[in-house]
Amino acid sequence: MNENILGIIAGVLTSVSMIPQLLKVLKEKNADDLSWVMILILISGLSLWVWYGFLKNELPIILSNAFAVMVNIILLICCMIYKNK
Repeated sequence: MNENILGIIAGVLTSVSMIPQLLKVLKEKNADDLSWVMILILISGLSLWVWYGFLKNELPIILSNAFAVMVNIILLICCMIYKNK
């Protein structure tokens, strides 16, 4: 398998992995089961991957991780809004 295709598939899967959780939080307006510390650590790691992608000039790494950062920032905002509400 072409390594670029493998990287794109991996990026898509990891990027969309938190969308079901985000949709559940938005639907139920409840984030009591989420750890905001875990989300902050995940956003930090994903942001470093974006930076690494820029350093290596690798668009698949940049795009997939930037999308994941956005999803997780939205999840963090929901966590702040809905936690213990």
